[in-house]
Amino acid sequence: MPDTYDVAVVGAGIVGACCAFFAVRRGMSVIVLERGGLVAGTTGSGEGNILVSDKRPGPELDLALLSVRLWRELAAELSGEFGDFELEEKGGLVVAAADDHLAALLALAARQSAAGVRHVAVEAADLPQIEPHINRDLAGGVYYPGDLQVQPAKAVATILAAARTAGARLSLHERVVGAETDTDGRVVHVETQRQHIRARHVVNAAGPWAAGIRGLSGFSLPVSPRRGYILVTEPVAQLVTHKVYTANYVDEVASDDAGMRVATVVEGTPAGTILIGSTRDRVGFNRAIELDALRSLASGAVSLFPILGDVRVIRAYHGFRPFSPDYLPLIGADPTIPGLFHAHGHEGAGIGLAPATGLLIAELLAGDHPSLGLAPFDPARFFAAEVSHATA
Repeated sequence: MPDTYDVAVVGAGIVGACCAFFAVRRGMSVIVLERGGLVAGTTGSGEGNILVSDKRPGPELDLALLSVRLWRELAAELSGEFGDFELEEKGGLVVAAADDHLAALLALAARQSAAGVRHVAVEAADLPQIEPHINRDLAGGVYYPGDLQVQPAKAVATILAAARTAGARLSLHERVVGAETDTDGRVVHVETQRQHIRARHVVNAAGPWAAGIRGLSGFSLPVSPRRGYILVTEPVAQLVTHKVYTANYVDEVASDDAGMRVATVVEGTPAGTILIGSTRDRVGFNRAIELDALRSLASGAVSLFPILGDVRVIRAYHGFRPFSPDYLPLIGADPTIPGLFHAHGHEGAGIGLAPATGLLIAELLAGDHPSLGLAPFDPARFFAAEVSHATA
């Protein structure tokens, strides 16, 4: 193995995997350092959503549209040789319980349409044609055929396998404890519990842990963990065939309330189980189980699909999403440490946005013109706010 790598990626979740894949495809030598086992962090506790339906027009939607295209290209390129990560053209159905919620949902869909998002307005009487077991008392909804789904663990394994075949190295259970800079302030070493690794560039893709690694930021990163629970039912017949969620989901994602926020999300899987979400609260890395949150998820699912009242929940799990205060990820160069790049802060959209993030980071590392304007995602926006606050 080379003594010095072109790129050291910290974090082997879906974002780190995509950064490594696109970098090595550009001929760079890459090492990926993961603090735990494969899919042991945020990606392993995700649902695999690749959504455009929940994005308001603007930078995140632009990033999502690029990522949807890249997910399809990855599936076509990698499936077979490296495994199948179950990319499903599932489609998303967003429903409203009241007329005013439906009006707001349709207005959002109209704005999304202007940005290139396909959608179909669905009247209340037509909802059962899409989901036969759905509550008959809803006001209506919007169907988004462009929403996709992957199996997160398989996606990471497949993309990392392709990166390793192209020459990347993966080191699991390799906790990064710091980074060192040279006399010019450029990052040159990544320090783990076992070794020092030289790298010309370092990518911080550590998700909700990104702010806690010494030397992997030149300022106080605002990214923090946001906890979320998911229920899993016993395998059943195809009771739910799309991703179905309530119209308040977009607002709950964009809420800055640190307390518990709940919006009903229900979707089936190829294995026959049904996933039920979603909750959000900011409690640090608190792993305690909140039974009230689980009850809220179950109640919301039965309200949306009454037939689920007779279906057993077999397990519940939770994870920590990397929350960014302005709801946009950090993608780009650290404003104070040359050679250091950030790729985190995607909150619950990391799986969906990972390929676009990886491509953009690889383009920056290679000195290429980025495929998408990066100003809205520039980590420097938070450094500027920090400096402004300090001098005020």
